[in-house]
Amino acid sequence: MPAYSGLVRPHSLAFSRIQKLLDAVLIAVAYLVIVERVSGHWHERDTLCVLLAAGVFHVAATANDLYHSWRIAGIWREIGSVATAWMGTACTLLLVSYLVGVTDTYVQKGTVPWLVATPVVLALWRVSVRVLFRALRRQGRNSRTAAIVGATEVGLELARHIDVAPWTGLRLLGFHDDRTPADGRASPLGEFPLLGGLDALVETCRRGDIDVVFIALPFQAELRIRRFIRELGDTTASVYLVQDFSTFELSHGRWFLLGGIPMVSIHETPFYGVDGWIKRVEDLVLASIICVIIAVPCLLIALAIKATSPGPLLFKQRRYGLNGREITVWKFRTMRVAEDGARVPQARRDDPRVTPLGRILRRTSLDELPQFVNVLAGTMSIVGPRPHAIAHNEEYRKLVDRYMLRHKVKPGITGWAQINGWRGECETVRDMERRVEFDLAYIRNWSVTLDLKIIALTLARLLRDDKAY
Repeated sequence: MPAYSGLVRPHSLAFSRIQKLLDAVLIAVAYLVIVERVSGHWHERDTLCVLLAAGVFHVAATANDLYHSWRIAGIWREIGSVATAWMGTACTLLLVSYLVGVTDTYVQKGTVPWLVATPVVLALWRVSVRVLFRALRRQGRNSRTAAIVGATEVGLELARHIDVAPWTGLRLLGFHDDRTPADGRASPLGEFPLLGGLDALVETCRRGDIDVVFIALPFQAELRIRRFIRELGDTTASVYLVQDFSTFELSHGRWFLLGGIPMVSIHETPFYGVDGWIKRVEDLVLASIICVIIAVPCLLIALAIKATSPGPLLFKQRRYGLNGREITVWKFRTMRVAEDGARVPQARRDDPRVTPLGRILRRTSLDELPQFVNVLAGTMSIVGPRPHAIAHNEEYRKLVDRYMLRHKVKPGITGWAQINGWRGECETVRDMERRVEFDLAYIRNWSVTLDLKIIALTLARLLRDDKAY
């Protein structure tokens, strides 16, 4: 994640509101044009359908940053966010219509073509806006000149982003720095011009030749930052302070205002507020569908376990869940023992504790199926860091930095670490460190799209995972 992504974000509340309104209008118009051409009549249930679709899409689109990052994100990323938000909307509508018992009515009215066509319409108008803005910028309109203060790594990263992202409407002139790069600091020479020091910058801004100034100096340069801001206060240039927060290893860092005081979160859950509701709806919808599909296989597995080995049907183990609270995780029993004490040996290859049937269940991950009940109960999520036995948690939290940050989210049946090969036995502390790195990367970069990608890759890996034993 770029270090400046949470800092230099052009905000346009008016345009964001227009986007939200137009999305709702386009959803309604698409319904009117497509569905009403089939039936020819508008009923009260049609109004409810449109209102529900517009409301759910608004929530899903907000959770995917569709209304906040359009000037920074590329068009394909924006279209992907539209598709993801509409997929969640469509699933919600189908689930509601099924629960209410009006699925056949809506299918006859032609809602299927509407569900397919609407995301295309929403994407096309966004492409049209991009084309319009780029045409205006080629004519010198709706663009601003920019300069960066500080030949630093974060300054160079920002410069490269502006250089390859014309949709931001920024035209970078170069860098200003009172220091020379001779003492070993990063130099923009060769990629971007060094235009001079502060005096040259202030003079250029006073002439109106620079519209935006990004100050990309490190925290310890507070006195120089204050001086730059004071001098630039005698110009009309917009000034942004850019800091490299990546050095703090942010866990889903966000900006907040508390009592008018700005602050940035260092360790925070991505599922705060609307995002939490989106994640929960995703879990409920997908887990409900999956539970219907796996009902018969689970019954057959239960009968096979009872027929092949003595002992309980399910293995229940205490593990840490959200915020480090203790939860009980369910699995089909695959071993002759049910260990859940202060010391729990990790399952290893050719483990003698595993039953013959258990080897098959573990190899295919079918032993994990009861955990969808945990998902419905709200103690787990379909996607998230895999929960470890409490004994393992207590051991590794002392050995691995930021280990407990995995519990800023609900544990999952599958996760980013698992599909990248970090499942099964951890033979060394470094193995656990790598697993935690992937878990924290998931927390930092969570999105509904990433969840769906992980689920798809999990299904693809089920029959060829050599670490499942």
